[in-house]
Amino acid sequence: MAQGYNQPLGGNDMPRFAGPATMMRLPTAKTARGLDACFVGVPMDIGASNRSGTRHGPRQIRAESCMLRPYNMATGAAPFDSLQVADIGDVAVNTFDLKKSVKIIEKAYDRILAQDCVPLTLGGDHTLTLPILRAMHKKHGPVALLHIDAHADINEHMFGEKIAHGTPFRRAVEEGLLANDKVFQIGLRGTGYAPADFDWPREQGFTVVTAEECWYKSMAPLMEQVREKIGDQPCYFTYDIDSLDPAFAPGTGTVEMGGLTTWQALEIVRGARGLNLVGGDLVEVSPPYDASGNTALIGANILYEMLCVLPGVKYP
Repeated sequence: MAQGYNQPLGGNDMPRFAGPATMMRLPTAKTARGLDACFVGVPMDIGASNRSGTRHGPRQIRAESCMLRPYNMATGAAPFDSLQVADIGDVAVNTFDLKKSVKIIEKAYDRILAQDCVPLTLGGDHTLTLPILRAMHKKHGPVALLHIDAHADINEHMFGEKIAHGTPFRRAVEEGLLANDKVFQIGLRGTGYAPADFDWPREQGFTVVTAEECWYKSMAPLMEQVREKIGDQPCYFTYDIDSLDPAFAPGTGTVEMGGLTTWQALEIVRGARGLNLVGGDLVEVSPPYDASGNTALIGANILYEMLCVLPGVKYP
């Protein structure tokens, strides 16, 4: 254990069902000042189109994260011996006004990025990624994007609204927030409104990898291609929990059958090591549909694995 770095509270020091209700039972911080990375919640579901409940996602992810330990036994990553990390709490969204919430989120991430801190976000519905990308663009310019999802989220509008959880990446393209030739969308599947629903992102230069292309395969070769194409471009990582098959993660708002497995998820996140990751999020965990808590637990693990592949993390 490195001296001077925050450490998660251990299960032998305090029972896992007790202690602070923070991500991995880490210390809290009021701001991102002095941190290399932070966990931050965006408790929002007013951008969701089907099942609600993701406003409770950050709290439940934190609760289930009490099972996580500091060292990654598979990869050897030691994030808490490498980076100063804390849980900085939740963004105070306006739960009655989505457009105001989007502005609030962008300003909150402006403040985080001004401290040269890498934010890892507990969602919340996928609308939140748009204001984060707006803040990222001000700091880094157009970013590469690693987007793992059952859905492309490139709708022109939803019920006449341009801002919702199904529209963020069309708005991001329109606003020039992305390095389009360095965008990967992995896990897309399900039914559509038109035969060409997945063609729009391809026309923008995105690499689209459907779930069917992932069936029965290791994701390691794909992630080699991702690393080669993205290179050292600042990269944002957004992971929608509904990318996973509902056998693994039923607690989400827009379920699609035939999804990724948890071991493929681990290969994808661990395969992001070496990318210049400037932030990430895990979205669309809906605790009311997560009776066992396993969806939130998987979400917590994915966020931990994201932390483990951030630049500067020590490996053996």
